[in-house]
Amino acid sequence: EAWRRLGGWRVPTSGLVVQALVPAIIEQKVTGKEAFGGYRRLVRRYGTPAPGPGLDLGLVVPPDAPTWARIPSWEWLRASVDSARSDTIMRALVSPGRLEECGSLALPAAHRRLRSVPGIGVWTAAEVAQRALGDADAVSFGDYHVAKNIGYVLTGEEVDDDGLAELLEPYAGHR
Repeated sequence: EAWRRLGGWRVPTSGLVVQALVPAIIEQKVTGKEAFGGYRRLVRRYGTPAPGPGLDLGLVVPPDAPTWARIPSWEWLRASVDSARSDTIMRALVSPGRLEECGSLALPAAHRRLRSVPGIGVWTAAEVAQRALGDADAVSFGDYHVAKNIGYVLTGEEVDDDGLAELLEPYAGHR
């Protein structure tokens, strides 16, 4: 029904791969509450005041790639970001320009480039593709809740990633 009513709607893209990648890596294998808290702590500490009316509100812009790369290991730990995730961020930020180029690549090539960084798998690449690349077909396989929740909504029963892939196949191109 939504497809019929909103047939012209498209998933937008920011093209800001690093800005989408860092929080996606921080979100790996932890609860949302822990991930969002850690990201917030790091952004408040290392970000810059938002321009315009945001300054009066205390809003902060996330750090740029060089600033993320300079955050010392103990600050990641203070923000509850373990070394596996912070090391993945450091590996990714060795060549932030190569990652930002993903915005101009075909989606399969962008996914391959993202996944070429050790520690970035299917889930993280999908999260970045949804947020930064406007990939309407990126499914967060490997997520603890996604397959179960979508399966339950569509069928009344929980499914695993394979079951979710099968359920979503008719919607390929805009899942």
